[in-house]
Amino acid sequence: MSSLILKTKKISLLLGDVSCLYLALYATLFLRYGSDFDSQQWDKHFQAFSLIFMAWLIVFFIADLYDLKVSYNNLALLSNYAKATIINGIIAVLLFYFLTPLFPDIKPQRVLIIDIIFSAGLLIIWRKLFYNLIKSPQIANRVLLIGVNDLSQELLQEINKRSQLGYQAQIIDQLPDNLKRFCINKNIDTLVSSEKLHSDKETARKIFDCLSLGIDVYNISGFYELIAQKIPVKHIEMSWFLENLSENTKKSYEILKRMIDIFCAIIGLILTIPLVPFIALIIKLESRGPIIFKQIRTGKNGKEFLAMKFRSMINDAEKNGAQWAAKNDARVTRFGRLMRMTRLDEIPQLINILRGEMSLVGPRPERPEFIEMLSEQIPFYRERLLVLPGLAGWAQLMGPAYGGSTEETLEKLQYDLYYVKNRSLMLDLSIILKTIRVVLSGRGQ
Repeated sequence: MSSLILKTKKISLLLGDVSCLYLALYATLFLRYGSDFDSQQWDKHFQAFSLIFMAWLIVFFIADLYDLKVSYNNLALLSNYAKATIINGIIAVLLFYFLTPLFPDIKPQRVLIIDIIFSAGLLIIWRKLFYNLIKSPQIANRVLLIGVNDLSQELLQEINKRSQLGYQAQIIDQLPDNLKRFCINKNIDTLVSSEKLHSDKETARKIFDCLSLGIDVYNISGFYELIAQKIPVKHIEMSWFLENLSENTKKSYEILKRMIDIFCAIIGLILTIPLVPFIALIIKLESRGPIIFKQIRTGKNGKEFLAMKFRSMINDAEKNGAQWAAKNDARVTRFGRLMRMTRLDEIPQLINILRGEMSLVGPRPERPEFIEMLSEQIPFYRERLLVLPGLAGWAQLMGPAYGGSTEETLEKLQYDLYYVKNRSLMLDLSIILKTIRVVLSGRGQ
């Protein structure tokens, strides 16, 4: 039920945004035309601006404005909306330029400017009201964490730093004698147990008695996944994979994803071919060495393949042996840094996608020597190899920029396993759109 509540909040936020956009349009037309404003003018503008609003909502999504797990203070919210509004204004001008033949009776210049101002104001007011509402104790989802350990303490911290999700949590070490009465008195909506209920019969019985209250019951790893969008690797066992990875149900998705990969790789190669001679020339002029950098990587089910990228480092960058890339890596050339920020260095990997060695979305392809080393240090590290590696990935977006240590690699693995379990076309689309945002903002590595 908690996941349903979260989806309901997101839908409510979206519907509120849509209402604000159309309310702003109505107010704009009324202000612009006054007594001359009639239903005919509304119909004309409604059709044209509906296309504009669809594009704006996509920009809001890319800007993480529908991700309730992202915490915004006032400054961050205003900053994100300001950036999105500027981009939306540019998009609207371009769309109206191309849509003029379809809507010859509309002269949107002044209307568009007024509408952007009204929309921005209404959306900010609505967002503040929405966030204050879902944080309100009167409608909060009250969570009781049963059992004190490292994971429950970490989960409590994750919940507390995401107050916009609308959860209020408390933790207890021992169950009260009458758990049902305790839940009634505390208005508990969700129980999260850190105990293995199949082996702790007494705890299981007390929680079972609470089901008649309509309370949601989660095991701690499942609720942690819902809140943090990653898998607590140190706190799961082999049985987790048996219970959560139903690969047969993914077959239709995998077929469709493969078709999308091929289509996008072909289109990507066609669009970027004009850039290739210029990229090759600059690489050659800046430093000695090959234009294309080739390296053995480990793919799905441990199968090795030859990954290709435009060379972004100096020649013989690993003459002293394999080493992780690092932030501000001195081995990266000036043009190589630009290519990494814009992902231009990954154009040759579109060929890897056509070969079926990679996908558009998946865990980062790692080197065999690192796979061997990390598999000995980190539990279930090889399980990220259950799917094709990708150009973009959940861990690349959510985790540390570089897996330059065992701790950072463990953190990225938790996001990789979340993707392996929850992969879908919608999650893939979300990752692609968020990756576009990273590239456009110049935060690529």
